[in-house]
Amino acid sequence: MSDTASRNPTAAAQMLADALLRTVAGTTAYFRVTGTGANTDQSQLGLVATAFAEVAVSPVVMRRLRPDWKEGGQSRWELLASATGVAQAVNALDTLDVSSAEGLFQMTLAVTVGGQDYLIESIAANEAMGQVYLYRLLIREAGVQGV
Repeated sequence: MSDTASRNPTAAAQMLADALLRTVAGTTAYFRVTGTGANTDQSQLGLVATAFAEVAVSPVVMRRLRPDWKEGGQSRWELLASATGVAQAVNALDTLDVSSAEGLFQMTLAVTVGGQDYLIESIAANEAMGQVYLYRLLIREAGVQGV
């Protein structure tokens, strides 16, 4: 059990970030992650199907970044994700070998928000008093790729 009182200095920034994200119409993002396959000959040959899972992270807020004005360039967005929401998602993936938020972000193939898929370009963590309270993900629209 954790102390969620406002006098607890370590949880204050996380509670404030959660409240802010919910207040500005925070939504849910779904992180599509791959399951860790067994290290067998069949999995190395691709005979065993790869397992995928979608993990919900909430609250999150997206904002469009200023365009680069490159012709044919894709839109870039910033996804602000609550650290407590990411921690809950990591805990939900107990069957996979995910022990941290960085591990979750490395396993993520795509992020789905509002039915649109996005790819992660970079990740930054905001900290206060030694604790992460917000993750900032630079994402771009996943375009249709030809074979």
